[in-house]
Amino acid sequence: MKNILILNTGGTFNKSYEKTSGNLKVVQDNKIIKKILKKSSIDNISIEGLIFKDSLDFTSEDRQELSNKINESKASKIIVVHGTDTMDLSAIFIAKYLKKKSVVFTGAMTPFSVDPIEAVSNLSMAIGFLQSDVPHGVYISMHGMVKRHDKIRKNRILGIFESKIGAMLED
Repeated sequence: MKNILILNTGGTFNKSYEKTSGNLKVVQDNKIIKKILKKSSIDNISIEGLIFKDSLDFTSEDRQELSNKINESKASKIIVVHGTDTMDLSAIFIAKYLKKKSVVFTGAMTPFSVDPIEAVSNLSMAIGFLQSDVPHGVYISMHGMVKRHDKIRKNRILGIFESKIGAMLED
C-alpha cells in the first residue's frame, strides 16, 4: 500500500484557462498532481479525485463526502488539495470527525497552469511533513508553513497564509 493518499477536490490549484470562454475552469482530473509527483520522482503516493469544485462552491454535503472519504480510507496520512477560499472551513469540519489520521490541506492561489511554483511548493511541503512522524490531526500547508489548522489563516488583504496572532508564541 502507498503510504500517503492525496484527495484532489479541485480549487485554483487545478484551474486551467478555457480558450473558448476566457475563464479559468476547475479541471476534473488528477493530471497536474501526477505530473508533479512524476517530475519529483515520488512514487509512494496514491491519488483520488472527488468533488472537483472551486471551494467557494463547496457545500456541507461536499464536506461530509470529504470527511467520509478520509475516515473510510485505509491511509492514515492524507493530503487534501483544496481551494484556499474555504480551506479553513473544510479543515474545521474534518477535524470534528477525524479518526486517528494526519490530514494536511494544501492548495494554491495561482493555478498550476498559470505558474506552477506555488502549487508545487505547497504540495511538496505537505508531502515532506507527512513523511515525518507527525501527531494525528488536521494541518494546513501553505506559503512555507505547515501548521495545525487552527494556527494558520488566510490573510485576504495580503493574499497570503500566515500564523494566527498568538500561534507564533505557542509553536
